[in-house]
Amino acid sequence: MDRKKTVPAAWRYRRTRYDPPGLDEAIAAAQGLTDQVESQTEIAAQLSGLPDDEVRSRVLMMRTQSSWKRTGTVPGRQTEIVVVKRRGLRAT
Repeated sequence: MDRKKTVPAAWRYRRTRYDPPGLDEAIAAAQGLTDQVESQTEIAAQLSGLPDDEVRSRVLMMRTQSSWKRTGTVPGRQTEIVVVKRRGLRAT
């Protein structure tokens, strides 16, 4: 009576596509993790797979161009708090 469901044959050959982040994405992620330039360079180089010298120049260029600051470092600025609640299933 209990039949086990099998995976369709076409699904067995599927592969997950891996796209490493671009240099700008890796630098943005590194800037979100730390404020130190050397650490940002190291993190971005590891994420993108590029050499440190190439990444360091780009990190310094993006650092001078961006005026982005963390919200926690700006005095007097309040952040909005958002609360997400999970609702159970509705009975029908």
